[in-house]
Amino acid sequence: MQQTLKIGIIQTRSGIDIARNIDNIAPLITKAANDGAELISLPEVVNLMQIDRKQAVNQIQYEDDDIFLKKTCELAKELGIWLHIGSLIVKVKNRDKPVNRSFMINDKGDICARYDKIHMFDVDLANGESYRESSMFDAGDNAVIVDSPWGSIGMTICYDLRFPYLHRKLAQAGARLILCPAAFTKKTGMAHWHILLRARAIENSCFIAAAAQNGVHEDGRETFGHSLIISPWGDIIADAGISQLITIATIDFNAVDKARSMIPSLRYSNNGNIKISKFLQK
Repeated sequence: MQQTLKIGIIQTRSGIDIARNIDNIAPLITKAANDGAELISLPEVVNLMQIDRKQAVNQIQYEDDDIFLKKTCELAKELGIWLHIGSLIVKVKNRDKPVNRSFMINDKGDICARYDKIHMFDVDLANGESYRESSMFDAGDNAVIVDSPWGSIGMTICYDLRFPYLHRKLAQAGARLILCPAAFTKKTGMAHWHILLRARAIENSCFIAAAAQNGVHEDGRETFGHSLIISPWGDIIADAGISQLITIATIDFNAVDKARSMIPSLRYSNNGNIKISKFLQK
């Protein structure tokens, strides 16, 4: 198992045309690989940012036919890299709704893991923005880690970030790196993005890599950017801000072992069995 990893995260602004999104992302993947990245992570919904459900459904495809997935598998093989697609919107046979699905592609161009977003972003923001992901997607029900040359890697997507138990399960299952691709809104990102990602890294003594969408998109949404790489101690190793498209950093997994030996909180296995006593005012 390799103890160091040169990881690349790509920040983009996906639009409403899948073919154009492919044309935009492919050169960035190639450049990151040429700059030495061994594992490259892309943001959430990187194939299509389309808030209109009808328009989205008209464009998306089943996994076997998805042109974005085919192109990225070819790129991973051609470049000899591992490629994490933060998520694609894909149709699923015998299901009424599509899913928001992450893919991990190895350096042979093979899909070695899939993860369907578990937690749906159903909120009404104070600025009038409203999101109902549950009306668009079927939720997943299975946490996923994938074996890699660098050990176990956990897969999450965006709103999952607000659910600590998922990340704890991944870490206790052996994940040394958790990938958190996102299309975080600007308003919630300004308030919570850095804090939540650092908290997940600290709680689980693991590396966090979060590739993000950024800017005002064609469908009217605005995302926060600031793709991050964070150490097991909660230090920000890299922050893409709102302009950097490619961010590359070398991470040393010895830092995971060190952090977990200093604060061995992952050893506790009875966290789910704690009882609550409630005292009512007389």
